[in-house]
Amino acid sequence: MDTQALKRSWQQLTSHGEQVPLYFYSHLFVSHPEVRSMFPISMANQRDKLVNALGRIVSHVDQIEQDTDFLQHLGRDHRKYAVVAAHYDAVGASLCATLKHFLGSEWDEELAANWTAAYQVIARIMVQAAETSSETSPDWWDADVLSAERRTMDLTLLTVRPRRPFPFLPGQSMSMEIPQRPKQWRYFSPANAPRPDGSIDLHVQQIDGGQVSPAVVRSLRVGDVVKLGAPVGERLTRRAADPRDLLMVAGGTGLAPLRAVVDQIDQEWQRSGIAPRVHLLHGVRLPWHLYDRPWLRDLAARRPWFDYTEVVSDDPSYPGTRGKVGMVAARQALHERTAMVCGGPQMVAHTTDRLRTSGMDSRHIKYEHFYYSAAGQETADDGWRPPALSALSNPRDHREPDLPASDAGTRRRQGLPVSRPTG
Repeated sequence: MDTQALKRSWQQLTSHGEQVPLYFYSHLFVSHPEVRSMFPISMANQRDKLVNALGRIVSHVDQIEQDTDFLQHLGRDHRKYAVVAAHYDAVGASLCATLKHFLGSEWDEELAANWTAAYQVIARIMVQAAETSSETSPDWWDADVLSAERRTMDLTLLTVRPRRPFPFLPGQSMSMEIPQRPKQWRYFSPANAPRPDGSIDLHVQQIDGGQVSPAVVRSLRVGDVVKLGAPVGERLTRRAADPRDLLMVAGGTGLAPLRAVVDQIDQEWQRSGIAPRVHLLHGVRLPWHLYDRPWLRDLAARRPWFDYTEVVSDDPSYPGTRGKVGMVAARQALHERTAMVCGGPQMVAHTTDRLRTSGMDSRHIKYEHFYYSAAGQETADDGWRPPALSALSNPRDHREPDLPASDAGTRRRQGLPVSRPTG
């Protein structure tokens, strides 16, 4: 398999911009109209995710074969869309048709064989993982909304309870579909460790122009039934009773998975009286975004192992710690600690860079790779990383919400705004 040829041809394809996903979806829905119902009615946020993620994955297949965990997660997660093996054939055929259309004479028998072989590697891993997981878990979990508290103008704290056991690890994420926005799944992280009653807390921030988050914040009500996808992600999880001290750095609602790990440690401490030292820094733009201040301050006052620092970046009148949370975190970095970082992509990139510059070993800095960086955007490290689990699906992780950037170029690359459907 000529991986360099795959990469070169993918770069040629992406030079055609938005015409690529337009052609891909047109071909997919015309040749396989039965799959159209699996996608949301509005394709605005879906438009370029599938084909972009597919191309990146396949063209880097030489690296994927060495790390298949995320693809296995992806295959299991796609069960919630009722995806079966035949659908992978449909998507693969449309991907190849798109390549042929835009590459012209460059699309020869040898290149087609390379793309076909690479795609089959991806599809095989995902299908096998889906088939295995179907033997032990449902395609999705129905969950009742127990409470919906509007904590700030643009943020709601939800509590949901799955109707059947929903095993997850603190620090993981799962996708959620709400009845007000069918087929539009978004990723969120539980803000608590597993509880005996099975309830799960979620932090949802409204993003202006987003298709899902405003409906969650404004319209979701007690008694509604949501769907949850299987939990995914391991980079922000912690082994039970791990004694290593932690430096946690959260930006905005990136607090949620770190709060779950804190809850896990607190449960261990209450049972054994033993806990690692934990210092959590919560970075926000303005003081009223410190939406979980009461719980965190109370915990810091009652637990000898827990320290909490609020960091505000955009309010010069704030009497506490000001500045970028990554800069503040770098002053707290100690070699014997593990750092956990969660927030938007630029915040994560800046924080991890500052921590490394301060002397912290990169192996001790943990963060999720749930996004592609936009062209020219600061990245957390060099080199290729597995794409978002959401990139092939259509949801956005809660740490990179519906509209992840404000500049016009990035909005166009994300397909926003889109004035016409693509399928």
